[in-house]
Amino acid sequence: MDTINKVKSISIWIFIVPFFAINTCLILITSFHDLFPNKEHIIHFTIPYIDGGASISRTARVFPTYLIFKPAMFLTAYLLIRYWLYIKKIILNIHGEHKNLRKILIFGIGSAICLVIHSIFLGIKFDYDLYKLFRRVIMLVFIIFEVVAQAYLVVTLYSIKNKLLSFINLKFLKLKAILVSILVFVMIVSIPIVSMPGNKHIKHALEWDFFLGVILFYVLTFFMWKKQS
Repeated sequence: MDTINKVKSISIWIFIVPFFAINTCLILITSFHDLFPNKEHIIHFTIPYIDGGASISRTARVFPTYLIFKPAMFLTAYLLIRYWLYIKKIILNIHGEHKNLRKILIFGIGSAICLVIHSIFLGIKFDYDLYKLFRRVIMLVFIIFEVVAQAYLVVTLYSIKNKLLSFINLKFLKLKAILVSILVFVMIVSIPIVSMPGNKHIKHALEWDFFLGVILFYVLTFFMWKKQS
């Protein structure tokens, strides 16, 4: 099935593009200070996955890093939309209509739209509390929609796994289920931490690690589907 090969190809790029984009922004802003005309934007050495020394938006919203980050996120959103549409096609071809298909599409494509909106407004400064709240809400909705779409997909694939035996590697489907369970657990446990003032470094580290977990889902997708001749 050619659609499966397309999903394999798209899924690995959904990991590669944002991973290299955000880490390139991090390397530039911490190591290549001469590139930044505004020295207030410079960040000194940090490993935010561990020490939470900076948020993702802090590294990506200034010139010139936003020239890398924004196009990468637009491309990622485009790939996400194609990914979820191909997933729908695969499930329809193998199983037929499924009760979760509509939910998968709504949350999957919804997450991509939120990513685009967040990227558009990143770096635009308005000193209004409502605007700042809007940006945070959009990012939160992106995370929730993405994890919910992933959870619905895993549940759906498990429900039809007997029909998928010749198309997928079940070990990687189990790994996807474990990963999504961890993401849901961390998301619920993090609510009090994120909602309370302070704990800046913990929030930043959670942001980096959680984003990495979300895109690792697509690496497992690449290995889960068997290449079709």
